[in-house]
Amino acid sequence: MAAVCPLWNDPLRRCSTGSNGPGRRRDPSFELPGGNPISRLRTALAVGATLLGAIGLPAVGAGGAVAAATTLYVDNGAGANCTDSGTGTRAAPFCHVGAAAAVVLPGQTVEIAAGGYVDTAVIVTRSGTAEAPITFRGPDRNHGNANLTGGAPNAPTSAIVVKGAEHIRFENLSLGSYFKPVVVVDGGHDVSFTGVQGSGGSGVHITNGSDRVVFAAGSLHHLGGPAFRVDGGSTGTVLTTNLVTPGAVAGADGTGIVVEDAPNTVVVANSVQTECFAGITLNGASGGAVVENNTVNTAKSATQPCGASAARATGIAVAQSATGGTRADYNLVDPTGGGSAYGWAGAPYADQPAFTAASGQGAHDFIALTTLARGGPDQPVNHMIDSADEAAPGMLATDNWGTAATDDPTVPNTGTGSGVRDRGAYESLNFGSLFTAAGPARLLDTRAPIGVPSAQAVPAYGTVDLQVAGVAGIPASGVTAVTMNVTVTDPEQEGHLTVYPHGYVAPNASNLNWAAGRTIPNQVTVAVEDGKVSFYNASGGTVHLIADLAGYYGPKGDLFHPQGPARLLDTRAPIGVPSAQAVPAYGTVDLQVAGVAGVPASGVTAVTMNVTVTDPEQEGHLTVYPHGAAAPNASNLNWPAGRTIANLVTVPVEDGKVSFYNASGGTVHVIADLAGYYAAEGRLTYYTAGPSRIMDTREVSHGEGGDRPAGAVAAWGTLDVDVSGVPNLGAAVLNVTVTGPGAEGHLTVYPHGDAAPNASNLNFLPGETIANQVVVPVKDGRISFYNASDAPVHVVVDIFGLQVY
Repeated sequence: MAAVCPLWNDPLRRCSTGSNGPGRRRDPSFELPGGNPISRLRTALAVGATLLGAIGLPAVGAGGAVAAATTLYVDNGAGANCTDSGTGTRAAPFCHVGAAAAVVLPGQTVEIAAGGYVDTAVIVTRSGTAEAPITFRGPDRNHGNANLTGGAPNAPTSAIVVKGAEHIRFENLSLGSYFKPVVVVDGGHDVSFTGVQGSGGSGVHITNGSDRVVFAAGSLHHLGGPAFRVDGGSTGTVLTTNLVTPGAVAGADGTGIVVEDAPNTVVVANSVQTECFAGITLNGASGGAVVENNTVNTAKSATQPCGASAARATGIAVAQSATGGTRADYNLVDPTGGGSAYGWAGAPYADQPAFTAASGQGAHDFIALTTLARGGPDQPVNHMIDSADEAAPGMLATDNWGTAATDDPTVPNTGTGSGVRDRGAYESLNFGSLFTAAGPARLLDTRAPIGVPSAQAVPAYGTVDLQVAGVAGIPASGVTAVTMNVTVTDPEQEGHLTVYPHGYVAPNASNLNWAAGRTIPNQVTVAVEDGKVSFYNASGGTVHLIADLAGYYGPKGDLFHPQGPARLLDTRAPIGVPSAQAVPAYGTVDLQVAGVAGVPASGVTAVTMNVTVTDPEQEGHLTVYPHGAAAPNASNLNWPAGRTIANLVTVPVEDGKVSFYNASGGTVHVIADLAGYYAAEGRLTYYTAGPSRIMDTREVSHGEGGDRPAGAVAAWGTLDVDVSGVPNLGAAVLNVTVTGPGAEGHLTVYPHGDAAPNASNLNFLPGETIANQVVVPVKDGRISFYNASDAPVHVVVDIFGLQVY
């Protein structure tokens, strides 16, 4: 079960739900996007001189390059032997941060261990130098928090006060106070806060002529006043990449950011969420400001109108006295609260065109939802994503969690520079993987040997671990899943094969089922862990394995478009060929797929089809490959004489076509039913899931729609499977097995609500167990299975992946 994210977690990013350490074996149970292993986990925060060096105000990179003469330690944990009368060594650290602040010298770093520290206030009056700043540093976010609280409820003070000091750095601290500002910078110069979180109190107060104060990659929430107040003639303040959620107590001013009589303030890339108060306000002599790339939501609980309080819930307000030299652009203001999106020079504006026409500002702004979650194919574009101005002053190299700009492939890139920076404090990682068609290329052959150290059959109940990352053109890192055509040959006994992520326990799922001596293939799409996948021979005899690469998933590539099922090729009909004629021995068929059956005429990089061979005169195999290339040493279907057999095939498209090679000494008919295609643009991305069994008609099934009793699918009957527990699901990647059929026939898997199409996914003989991978569009949260035979048949469904909007 996925962990619960904090209330202030940005709606576009998924909070960390924990992870499994290196080498830990996991049970790959089916989980939805957002849960491990599907969720994209946020990692460590990049902090310190490197992070702030991108701001340019101040140039902390140079100071960070000067090694501190000594380090002072603060640790009040059990067994730390702390004392405030010592010198702050590792063996005898200070008990309070204030004790270190009283003696720290330029170039020294005060290392604060995780734990809770209560001081009357940490008052910093000692200064560093530009070359040797003083640094107060807590552990990074992966190693606990150093929590500093100013006083107690009956004696409240600020957590940190910088009074007249300069060249000071604060990193990775959690601060709290009671009714006082969490941080006060009073006449400070060149003071930076990086990765600092604050709650309680009344936010951060920068005042009394302070200059070059930077608050970056932090968060302020649950406050009794504005999150940031900059006033008193302070200049050159930079507030960047912060999560600002005041959540004001009753009677307090819950404005997000207030700048008053503080010129040249930079307010950039913050996510501001207030409770029916103004988001960002500039008053008095606060000209020369830059307000860019922020997201502002002033609604009640982020999603509800403010009603009678809407008048004070202006998104961005700039007084007449603060307009001189001020630039406001590339912001996104949420209209849900009902207040004016802008106030400029005393006039309210409800929409961007009117604001821009009157002020000359906000030409790239949007008035749109900041809480827009992913939806179906008709979901509006999320204007926060890939739309920021990378050239804005104060922009960091990474987001609030240290993540670099990440291109969301489902959203157009409209920002400056690379075009992929997001507005607000967070980069959206709320998308899955993309597909790159590759091959066919042989990755594994236990007969050769290829992919294994020696030519040897897989023993009974044995496992083969196959390295796929860095092999056959697959990238060495970033690969989330691989698609292969897997073939078993020379099995001594009947059994089945399970292909699963390396390091997992072999799950209760299967990919291929065989009878003794039978050669049979199936396409497999499986998650990659540690650069590897694993194959488990669930049989009492040895078997040889072959795997041919069809493509892989990762951060770059193409997007899937489910289409069909629709018949593209039938050499008996004829469909896709000029005349009804079997493919001759060692003959080739070139099939036009671009511009056919809903596939675009251009831009298609690969196609997924269910390919069936029927009436083969002799045993052999079929190879499907990109048009114009030579037929590779790979196979997609293997058959004995006279047998009808099907397999899913994903193949690159060249010149709008694919080719089929009949590697047998006799004729064969070939049928191909479209399942979908890949292109550079689209809305679906891929999430690995499982492998996990979601239905078995031999047993009671527990699904989203309730329990289904055990029972075979009736002759000419239909079974609907509910997968509505996956939001915004566009298509499912399944391994479907039929077992115990009473008659010859075929199974068709298709979107619920449609009529069963003239297409098939599996063809079976009486009593046979056979499997095939199926990629099927999902409608109404359900998938339908049609038993086109004269007798009941049992159906087993394992899920391997999801194509999600």
